[in-house]
Amino acid sequence: MGALPMPASPLLSTIPQPPPHKRPILALASTTHSTFLDLKPETKPEPLTADLRWHDPSDRAEYDVAIIGCGPAGLRLAEQVSARWSAARTLCIDPSPLSAWPNNYGAWVDEFASLGSGLESCLDVTWPYASVYFDGRDAPPKRLARPYARVSRGALKALLLENCASQGVRFHAARAWKVLHDEEGLRSTVSCSDGREVRARLVVDASGFGSPFIGYDAPQRTPRAGYQIAHGVLAEVEAHPFVLDEMVLMDWRDEHLGCEPDMRARNDAHPTFLYVMPFDEKLIFLEETSLVSRPAVAYKEVKARMAARLRHMGIRVKRVLEEEKCLIPMGGPLPRMPQSVLGIGGSAGLVHPSTGYMVSRALAMAPIVAEAIGECLGSTRMIRGRRLHERVWGGLWTKERRLAREFYCFGMETLLELDLEGTRRFFEAFFELEEEQWHGFLSSRLTIGELAWLGLSLFGKASSGCKVDMVTKCPLPLVRMAGNLVSEVL
Repeated sequence: MGALPMPASPLLSTIPQPPPHKRPILALASTTHSTFLDLKPETKPEPLTADLRWHDPSDRAEYDVAIIGCGPAGLRLAEQVSARWSAARTLCIDPSPLSAWPNNYGAWVDEFASLGSGLESCLDVTWPYASVYFDGRDAPPKRLARPYARVSRGALKALLLENCASQGVRFHAARAWKVLHDEEGLRSTVSCSDGREVRARLVVDASGFGSPFIGYDAPQRTPRAGYQIAHGVLAEVEAHPFVLDEMVLMDWRDEHLGCEPDMRARNDAHPTFLYVMPFDEKLIFLEETSLVSRPAVAYKEVKARMAARLRHMGIRVKRVLEEEKCLIPMGGPLPRMPQSVLGIGGSAGLVHPSTGYMVSRALAMAPIVAEAIGECLGSTRMIRGRRLHERVWGGLWTKERRLAREFYCFGMETLLELDLEGTRRFFEAFFELEEEQWHGFLSSRLTIGELAWLGLSLFGKASSGCKVDMVTKCPLPLVRMAGNLVSEVL
């Protein structure tokens, strides 16, 4: 999700209790596919201003840690390394360290608050409730009493940059082209697009998906990745039917496709849902999302489904303030471990294979990785080379986390097998689980034992149709998961 400006309205958590669940459907407007899709974004994120410490090309001294990329994961790791190890020489390499992040981030408030370090102050709009619509038929949504918030992209990056600068982290405005290592793996050299070279004891890749610096396991054991794709807009509208103190986590209704039989058939096979953040009566963020598919649903198709949905709901878009396209690989092979370049964030496989969530988890993992780095490079023993790589990769991907990821990948493979009705039945059962179960699943914080119990509980709460889906469509993913779990344990 992309960057949004701060709305003028106060935090939505102060809004009174909502009216009954039934939402009014506005009178049909004349918005068409072409008029909606042809609207161009009217604003662009402004770069940040910060007093950074810049890399001096004449300084030939070796850095302890060089981090490629200034996204949330990279900056958080730089902040944590320098905070835990005051003598560390840390460098962030990015073509534009002060540029605004292009994507929007949403988070569960409890998950973000648990990160500490004042990061909760970067939640700028909070909804006390989240809702999930399964189908039409006048059924009320499932209302989740778990506060959800938008993360202020600007505030989060400004805070991390400020902390990095105050702790001595340096920055180099260039693109990393190549990483070379000496024979013993004791030091690495990063060649940059400006012709400069930077030497470091450890290089960390935080540049995101499709990194050229990280090698991945052969795909024989783990199925290839699925893909989440979304089209989102921050829009000024004439009116909308959404309650202001409730964000819509998932809307699986498909009445908007009644006049689009071909599109309805495609949606039945590969469903998409609507995700909504209502800021006030006229400012709203809307995102049409394919949760996971293989291959990815066409972006043009996702946009067309959103246009049909908004037309059906009578939401007339007056202005598109910002637009974003989001494509997230999910599941697939983990990085090969250990290797000389450490990954963090998307390059390290930290995306939740069943949901696409990553930001909160990457922010949470950075202190753990920083601790392992400090224990190696900052110790009197100076653990370097292969032992260093083993320690830091092992801190990131413990056996317990790898086992849990096998279950999350099983969840992704199950979702890939379900059509629209199957997906609805699955999530109806999922959100009937105990709160600590579905909370923990979405936040990647359950052990493999807890995940096994969740699977049994889910089957017990599932409708007969959902049970049939699980029995007939999940055996192969289940067998694959069991084999991988045995392999990990042994």
